[in-house]
Amino acid sequence: MTEINNASQQSLQRILDKLGVKSSEDKKAVENKSTLGQEDFLKLMTTQLQNQDPFAPMENGDFIAQMAQFSTVTGITEMGTQMKAINDKLDSFRIATASQYLGHSVLVPGNVVRANGKDNVEGVIDVPNATTKLQVFFQKENGEIIDQLDLGGQSRGLVGFSWDKVPEEIKKDNEKIFISAFLGDNPDQALATSVFSKVLGTSTENNQIKLDVDGYGLIDASKAVRFRN
Repeated sequence: MTEINNASQQSLQRILDKLGVKSSEDKKAVENKSTLGQEDFLKLMTTQLQNQDPFAPMENGDFIAQMAQFSTVTGITEMGTQMKAINDKLDSFRIATASQYLGHSVLVPGNVVRANGKDNVEGVIDVPNATTKLQVFFQKENGEIIDQLDLGGQSRGLVGFSWDKVPEEIKKDNEKIFISAFLGDNPDQALATSVFSKVLGTSTENNQIKLDVDGYGLIDASKAVRFRN
């Protein structure tokens, strides 16, 4: 009985093959193989050579062009493998680089900083034009002014400042400090500031190094202008 069934199936398959009807297994095999590899390319080219018209053979230029295409495909495949290996090594390098930021302070654009137990707070002010009076104010989160610096006359450009009178309670509680800088006696136009803030952690995301900076959260390492111990 089994032999009859097998014979019937074989006969049916021959009929389907003649009609060009593919079985479900054949369809799955075609669907699973959606791309051509180097072996497939060689088979196609060999078949083409075997079945070419002997009275009108392939021109040398056409043959060379196909060989060049094959070499290009091979080169691209090898390049992709090499690029993946390089990317894997770069990932390890990024992680090692990111870990070097831990425990350091980075200069980031902003006006919020913590003393982190240190006796001074440092940063940079972007002065848009020359002035005879540059003032910096240090405030608590509730708006209370703790202290101020009078940096006097300054020319246009980046001006550094260092506040070394951080109150002991601020250092102890690691309280946030808000910094504001103004030209002259004009409190309506605050200047852009950058401050040194501590790096709490590091990570890599989308091939980019991310720094977890105190008071600012995750930022791109590229935004850190400088870093120090």
